[in-house]
Amino acid sequence: MAKIDDFKEFVKKNPKLVKYIKTGESNWQKFYEIYDLYGDSNEAWKDYLNVETAAATTAVGVTEMFNWLKNINLDSVQSGVSNLQRVIGMVQDLSSKDESKPNKDYKPRPIYKHFED
Repeated sequence: MAKIDDFKEFVKKNPKLVKYIKTGESNWQKFYEIYDLYGDSNEAWKDYLNVETAAATTAVGVTEMFNWLKNINLDSVQSGVSNLQRVIGMVQDLSSKDESKPNKDYKPRPIYKHFED
């Protein structure tokens, strides 16, 4: 049972393993077998525990974001915004027509009164 407890502690120290379980790429049995055969400090875990620094990940993310921003066509964005404004204007026009005032000349006939009485 000590080996299982050691494996549980290893998983707690390396929460990245849970991602592989949730996506269905692996299962706990496979991870336990790797841990049982090779332990926790072997090259067997390098595929699952990619140790990247937060600064490197952030730098890549910022670079990708700038590349994405460079590729944006501002004319198409402006066109989309204009179309959206027109649609909103149409919806506002339709909703204001629905709220038109009823005819003030209408007088409801009393319930007890019949035609031409």
